[in-house]
Amino acid sequence: MKTKKVVGLILAAGKSERMGRPKPLLPFRGSCFLTHVLTEASCSKLTEVKVVLGHHAKAILQALPEIEPKTLVHSDYEYGQLSSLQCGLKHLTSAGLDGVMVLLIDHPMVHRDLVNRLIETFTQNDSSIVIPSFEHRRGHPMIFGADLFNELLAAPLDQGAVSVVRKHSHEILHLEVDEPGVLVDIDTPEAYEKHVVQLGQT
Repeated sequence: MKTKKVVGLILAAGKSERMGRPKPLLPFRGSCFLTHVLTEASCSKLTEVKVVLGHHAKAILQALPEIEPKTLVHSDYEYGQLSSLQCGLKHLTSAGLDGVMVLLIDHPMVHRDLVNRLIETFTQNDSSIVIPSFEHRRGHPMIFGADLFNELLAAPLDQGAVSVVRKHSHEILHLEVDEPGVLVDIDTPEAYEKHVVQLGQT
């Protein structure tokens, strides 16, 4: 069976207000959140990977000039995460594309094997949405099929992509994984201390 064509969108446009400093540049496993996620995604079976930046875009590109060819700068990032996803979708050449994988910068515990398992599951099934879960709790990253692109582009910004997920709840395929990392959301200094610093992952 031919692997479905899935593009990865790394959403890293937010203000990082609760963190107090840019999340994409937080030290992680010898590099930083963004470099780690981009490297793992780029070494997977994803057809292509794009990074959506917004707030701190200039500082991030100065720190990581090598990512510029893969970067989209979203000027209306203040409208929230869904607006960043919509920005990414608008820049995709959707011809022959089967889906998009949404990777969030504050969920950095991703690796190429997890990405590949999600793509394989998406390839082998007809589900429009594939989500990893740990102990039956939904995590990230998730895949949306191309049949949902127009709905995602039209979804209300104040409701986020979750409005599309809810509407298609009967079409979701949950891939149960033995990885608590899919649930880890590092949005505050306390979460960073707990999940990164204390575990020696800086």
